[in-house]
Amino acid sequence: MSGHSKWHQIRHKKAVVDAKKGKIFTKLIKEITVAAKQGGGNPDTNPRLRLAIQNAKAANMPWENIERAIKRGTGELPGVFYEEVVYEGYGPGGVALYIESTTDNKNRTVAEIRNILNRHNGSLGEAGSVAWIFERKGVIQIPKEYDEDTILAIILDAGAEDLKAYDTFFEVLTAPENLEAVREALEKNNIKIDDAKVRMIPKTTVKVEGKDAQLLLKLLEALEDHDDVQNVYANFEIDDSVLAEYSKQMGG
Repeated sequence: MSGHSKWHQIRHKKAVVDAKKGKIFTKLIKEITVAAKQGGGNPDTNPRLRLAIQNAKAANMPWENIERAIKRGTGELPGVFYEEVVYEGYGPGGVALYIESTTDNKNRTVAEIRNILNRHNGSLGEAGSVAWIFERKGVIQIPKEYDEDTILAIILDAGAEDLKAYDTFFEVLTAPENLEAVREALEKNNIKIDDAKVRMIPKTTVKVEGKDAQLLLKLLEALEDHDDVQNVYANFEIDDSVLAEYSKQMGG
């Protein structure tokens, strides 16, 4: 059985493909803009902005796009006013959903999110209805082409909390404030990093099978493809064969 970790790996692979087409630039620009607005335009003193820039560079976003987004965030250039809004709800099989969005129109976004949920046997919940199921962690995914003991030694010295091994990748868990230090330690040791982000990790999970599993995957995909949605987290466990088939359909 597997769940959110493999889902994020599958979606990351799709994001890499989409990045080549410029499809994820909108979401990256929003994150850079909000990060600069909240913490200033200097990545040396703004960890969130620094991570956003790293992710934008990984997606091959031109530097001029990054620079414009920073300046819009700091007010040096005119731009759209973005708000960060979290939506909580439920998907097929009673799976908890924690949806992070960045929008310039909350009324539009909530209506569209509710519509997506309703079309996929989901429902929107009240604030706080599922947040307690998740905890914020730094998550780094590494291809499984390195010695596990070597990785473990590097990350523990840098302040990581745990290392999990899956069939094709390792997942490193850290406190959010230690994510960058662990990432830098891995990079200094020439360890390739597929993805590094602060995420909401479920403390408990729900097993989903059959039709509910198929509906849930379609719901998650629809939510993540929405322009205003930055991240979607869910506490599901789905059989590996179902995720493998989904990944194949996604071209993974």
